[in-house]
Amino acid sequence: MPWEPRPGPRRGGSGGFDKLPDFDFSRFKSFQFDTGKILWIIPLLVMLWLATGFYKVELQEQAVVMLFGKHTDTTEPGLHWNLPTPFGRVVKVGTEEIKRVEIGFRSGMTEVGKQELGKEAQMLTEGENIIDVHMSVQYKVKDSAAFLFNVADAYRSLSDRGLQDTVRGVGEASLREVVGRSNVDAVLTFDRNRIQVEILALMQEILDRYGAGLTIQAVQLQDVFPPDEVREAFRDVTNANEDKNRLIREAEGYNNAIIPETRGRAAQILAAAEAYREERVKTSEGDARRFLSQLEEYRKAPGVTRKRLYIETMEQVLANVDNVIVDERIAKSVLPLLPLGGRQVDVIRPKEEAAR
Repeated sequence: MPWEPRPGPRRGGSGGFDKLPDFDFSRFKSFQFDTGKILWIIPLLVMLWLATGFYKVELQEQAVVMLFGKHTDTTEPGLHWNLPTPFGRVVKVGTEEIKRVEIGFRSGMTEVGKQELGKEAQMLTEGENIIDVHMSVQYKVKDSAAFLFNVADAYRSLSDRGLQDTVRGVGEASLREVVGRSNVDAVLTFDRNRIQVEILALMQEILDRYGAGLTIQAVQLQDVFPPDEVREAFRDVTNANEDKNRLIREAEGYNNAIIPETRGRAAQILAAAEAYREERVKTSEGDARRFLSQLEEYRKAPGVTRKRLYIETMEQVLANVDNVIVDERIAKSVLPLLPLGGRQVDVIRPKEEAAR
């Protein structure tokens, strides 16, 4: 059967278009464009398009200005203008917001999720010991242009996903390097501050080397612990180290207490010896001067001086004698007057009377 064209709407088809009234196009023949109005509208449209180039930068932002896709300027907070789209583009980046990335753990994650991060958390120390390290890093953007053009997938990074991946990768690499050259005891106990400082410096060095435009604000080791299989053994070692440090502190305290006291006693003994020496020297010098003066007087009057020295010597000797010897002839008249002071009194007769 030969092919026959189907009747169109104008041929009585079922579409109903054959019932539409005929349109009179003759009215458009008299239409004329108003050239003056068109010339007035075009500048207005251009001005409105140029007005869309104004943009405002907030206090905590920087704006990266691009013209034909090339970076031309970085503007600070305030009102600015740039050639509008499609020739120009402005990308605003927050520079004061402190962002945080976690390595080895995620906040609010369940135990099942934490087990999936085991490989990220496990580190190998200097002595080939395995430990789990949880670390958090705080950072912010310092150079908006460098951040946008030097960090991979920077425009997507503005939503924090790509940016966190970049910082997490740098942080994990720095953490493994610093922990790998540190002793396990240092990482677990007393040397965390040094490790944090070294990780921060290394991360900043890597980011600056690649021109990432980021500043690391802080690095903190949230938790450091050995794997479950050897955790009890590590706990015993840690307790032993704590006991050792406690005993060392006690010994140092005793040392700090006893040494100043001993030094004080030594200084006291030395001072007493110095005083005794000075006293003996001065006494000897005085005795020498007194002897010389007595010698001079003796040379002037030997008899008188000899008698005076004898009397003074006897006074000193008899002052220490407990017995008092009194002549019998004067005993009765003298005894009541002598201040004997409890001394024993011996009364003797003169030799002449004893002979009689």
